[in-house]
Amino acid sequence: MKTPSRTLTTAAVGFLLLDAVLFAFAAITFSRPWLFLPAAICLGAGAMVVLAWRRYRRTLLELEEARRDMRRQVEELRDLLHSKNLSN
Repeated sequence: MKTPSRTLTTAAVGFLLLDAVLFAFAAITFSRPWLFLPAAICLGAGAMVVLAWRRYRRTLLELEEARRDMRRQVEELRDLLHSKNLSN
């Protein structure tokens, strides 16, 4: 199975962090403390993207492990059926 690329995730986190920094800079430069709110939201969204990506990767690994296990079980059933057919 092909592993997913991190490019899109990295770009999304990069843009969100850039937005957070620019909002914070604007809040300080223009004396607008309410601009810290969108900065915090962008920072939180960046963290959520990273957490979602890690969960996605973990789920893919679990699915691959389950596929291998199912494949092994199918092979065992085939062998069992084949051995039963030969003995009859």
